[in-house]
Amino acid sequence: MNKNVTIYSSDTCVYCHYAKEFFKKRGISYVEKNVSRDMAARKELMTQGFMGVPVIKIGDEIVQGFDQERLEQLLG
Repeated sequence: MNKNVTIYSSDTCVYCHYAKEFFKKRGISYVEKNVSRDMAARKELMTQGFMGVPVIKIGDEIVQGFDQERLEQLLG
């Protein structure tokens, strides 16, 4: 099952790097929205009530932070 994956990240976020590596190792494609460089993405994230990254959307589910166990559950 192929789910839409979006990760809100920043240039200095270690856990964002871990999350992206996690997806790459599993061959999961994702859309990255870098809040360090993309002000629209930053505003988008803030209007959803989040102040920190990573925020990962998988389908309709949202995972805040790098929770590998939860990501694996959502990805099946």
